[in-house]
Amino acid sequence: MTARVCVFCGALNGSREIYRQAAETLGRTIAERGVTLVYGGGRIGLMGTVANGALAAGGAVIGVIPQALFNRELGHQDITELKIVGSMHERKAMMEELSDGFIAMPGGFGTFEEIFEMITWLQLGAHAKPCAFFNVDGYFDALLSFVDHACGQGFITREDRELLLVDSDAERLVDRLLAYQPPPATKWLAIEQT
Repeated sequence: MTARVCVFCGALNGSREIYRQAAETLGRTIAERGVTLVYGGGRIGLMGTVANGALAAGGAVIGVIPQALFNRELGHQDITELKIVGSMHERKAMMEELSDGFIAMPGGFGTFEEIFEMITWLQLGAHAKPCAFFNVDGYFDALLSFVDHACGQGFITREDRELLLVDSDAERLVDRLLAYQPPPATKWLAIEQT
């Protein structure tokens, strides 16, 4: 079975060219590793760029998009497969089901919500798939600093913090995802409530 990596990223390009270049590089790298890209199915912003990067390198691309966004002509018609679902919730569930790992690129609220839900599911043992941040030019530094703050305040364990893969190099990050070995089963669900 071919590995599949899901990339969460912005439907906007961001304010700097480096983000678009990074999306293209990540898409190309995923394809060059023989991995299928799974993403949000859009043709605009970093979503469209990461898909086009993979396609240009001969890769397979699966998009998952809600009907309402497809109706607004935002769906990428040139990818390998475009799955149309009823809601954002269905989109995220299908992306999780289709994927063997997850990478967050620069993006906004939707990107944050998607990667943190996958991290939460990993923490709870609902899946054992790697979750990573492609930290383009320090984009996620402040967010990761806040995660460390939450750790220091006792809301995130050190073990759970170490679940997050972070890298600023696309090739190294994809290789780390492909080499990922899940940690022993989480103890979170076994914690007794007092």
